[in-house]
This record gives sequence, structure tokens and C-alpha cells, in this order.
Amino acid sequence: PGRTSSNMLAETTIRLATDFNNIIAIKEASGDMDQIMRVLKNKPQDFIVLSGDDALTLPMIYMGAEGVISVIGQSHPKDFSEMVSFGLKSDIKSANQIHNRLYNFYNPLYSEGNPVGVKACLEILGICKATVRFPLVEASNTIKKELRSLLN
Repeated sequence: PGRTSSNMLAETTIRLATDFNNIIAIKEASGDMDQIMRVLKNKPQDFIVLSGDDALTLPMIYMGAEGVISVIGQSHPKDFSEMVSFGLKSDIKSANQIHNRLYNFYNPLYSEGNPVGVKACLEILGICKATVRFPLVEASNTIKKELRSLLN
């Protein structure tokens, strides 16, 4: 929804998941916990729900999601992967510790759009340049400063 300005209702997701064998999963990125819960509660047993929102990944896993298509996983792959693994194993204490450690990154990573923030973070880490395609622009100095502070 954040990229298309259009949201697919839970009822539509459930109907598609039920009526079409070739639709096996959804990247649920609505940010609406009520909608997410309706999908998880009413989905066919073999239908996979993946989080499309890093900050909501852990709560979604606790409710029954099976994974994530992540942004922060590009800049913090080990931590985010471990958090998801702990969540899937119901090791709530370990998962929550990592989630809380990563939580402060979410706002600067997404406040100026994706992939702007994560590209800035990756540049600070020395992995790649923060170059983004037009019409996007690189992260502001404010965001870069906040990310540098968090990384230190």
C-alpha cells in the first residue's frame, strides 16, 4: 500500500487465497494490525503470510506469519535474521531483545522513503554508495547523521 497508494482488503486476500491454487502467499504490508489479524485468522492452512513491514515483523510472527520480505535485513542481516528465527521458535525474550535493539533504526530508514534510508545506512557501513534512481533523492544529512549515531 505504501508504494501503490492502494490497499487490498483482508476479505479480498482470503478470497484469492481460497479460490486460486497458484496464489500461495502474500507480503502483508498494510501496517493495519486488525487487517493483518483477519488475514492470519481466516487464511487457508497452507497459505503463507509474510511481513512486509520490518517494525511489525515480530508481532506478526507471534500472530502466525511465517517470515518477512525485509529492508533492514539488507543493512543488519545477521541481527534481523536471528530475531526472526527466535520469533519463529517462540524464544520471545531473545527475539524481543534484538527487536528492541533494531527498533530505533526503523524511523530513519523509512522516513524519507525506501530504499533511500537503507542505501544511506549501507554507504555508512562501507557496503555500497547511497545513489538512488530518479525521482528519488539521497537521504538528507539529518538522516545520515542519525544513522551514523545509531551505528556507533
